[in-house]
Amino acid sequence: MPLLLTEDDVRQLLTMPMAIESVQQAFSGLNHGTFLLHSRRRFHTPNNGFLHYMAAADMVGGYEGMKIYSYAKGVVRFLMLLYRWDTGELVAVIEATLLGKVRTGAASGVATKFMARGDARTVGMIGTGSQSPAQIEAVCAVRAIERIRVFGRNEEKKREFARRMSQLVGVPVEPADSAEAAVRDADIVITMTTAAQPVIHAAWLAPGVHINAAGSNLAHKSEIDTETVRRAGVIATDSIEQAKIEAGDLIQAFGGDAGAWSRVCNLSRIVGGETAGRHDRSEITLFKSNGVAIEDVAVAARIYESARARGMGSELALFEKR
Repeated sequence: MPLLLTEDDVRQLLTMPMAIESVQQAFSGLNHGTFLLHSRRRFHTPNNGFLHYMAAADMVGGYEGMKIYSYAKGVVRFLMLLYRWDTGELVAVIEATLLGKVRTGAASGVATKFMARGDARTVGMIGTGSQSPAQIEAVCAVRAIERIRVFGRNEEKKREFARRMSQLVGVPVEPADSAEAAVRDADIVITMTTAAQPVIHAAWLAPGVHINAAGSNLAHKSEIDTETVRRAGVIATDSIEQAKIEAGDLIQAFGGDAGAWSRVCNLSRIVGGETAGRHDRSEITLFKSNGVAIEDVAVAARIYESARARGMGSELALFEKR
C-alpha cells in the first residue's frame, strides 16, 4: 500500500545535504538521458486561482511522479505523487510544501557548487520569505561562507530573519539597509522575491559574482535587470524549455531575439561536465532557477526510501482488491 507522508514526516526525514545530493544526481541523469522531464503547466481558474502540475521520471532510480498544487484565496497546497517506474504502482503521497522549499534551495546549491568561485565567502540575499532559508542553507553547504547580508522590505521581519539564519547556519547574517548594500561586493547573490521589477542591477555587482535568481517563474516578472543578463558570461537554467515559458528574467532581457537563447545552457550539461560553469575568476555567472519536476521526483524518492527504512508514514488503502 502507498505511504502517506505528512509535512511533519518530511521535516524529520529530509536534510539539505540529502536534497543537494539527490538534485545533483537528477541533473546528471537528465544530461545522460536517464531522466524524463515535462515542464510545468498551469491554468487560471475562475476564482482567480491557479492549478499547477509538473512531472518527471527516473528510469535508473526506478521512480516517476507528479507534483500538483493549487493556489486559491492566498493559500497554496502542494502534493507529490510518487510511482514505481516499471510497474506504475503508487508508492507515496507526500505533502510537499517543505519538500518544494528544500529542493529549490538544493538546486541553487548545485548551481553554486558548479558555477561560483571556489573561494566565494560572502553572500548577498534579497528576500526574507519562507523560501529564503533553504537558499542560504544550500549555499552554505557547498561553500565556506563567512558573511551574509540580507535585505527585505519589512524592517522587523528582516532583522528577525537575520537573527534566525545566523543560528541556523552558524554564519553572521547582517540586515542590510538596501538591496544595493546587500549585493555590493558579494561573491554570491541570491534573489528570492515575488517582485515584478528588478531588485538587483548590474552596476551593483562585483566581478566574478555568481547569481542565483530563484524567485520569479512568470514571464511578466523579472528580479534582475537586462544589463545583468547581458554581462553574464555563463547563463544556466534548470530547463531551457521551461525557461522559455516562464523565466521572465531571460524572456524580457532577450525580447524577440530567439537567437539569444543560444547563450543559455541547461544546468545538467554543467553538472555532466559537458560545459564549464565558469571560465575565469572575473566572469559573472547566472543560474536562473524555475524549479523542475526532476528535483521533486529525486528528493521525493529519497524521502520515501528513508521513510520505509525507518518505518514512518501511514499506509493508505488505495487500489486494494476487494
